[in-house]
Amino acid sequence: MIHQNVKTYRYRVGRNNYIVINISQTAKASAEAGNVLASNAVNVQIMKQLAKQKKRKR
Repeated sequence: MIHQNVKTYRYRVGRNNYIVINISQTAKASAEAGNVLASNAVNVQIMKQLAKQKKRKR
C-alpha cells in the first residue's frame, strides 16, 4: 500500500448518532515475471466508549 487517507465525520439527527468513515487507499504491485496482487483491503473496528472514558480524555 502506498497511501492511506482516513476521514471520520459525526452527525446527529434527532436521537440518532451517525458515523461516516471515508477511506481512500492506493496500492501498487509489479513483477518482472509471475503474478502480482495489489490489495486495497481495510479492517475497520468501531468500539463504543464508556461514559467514564469520555470524561477522562477531556
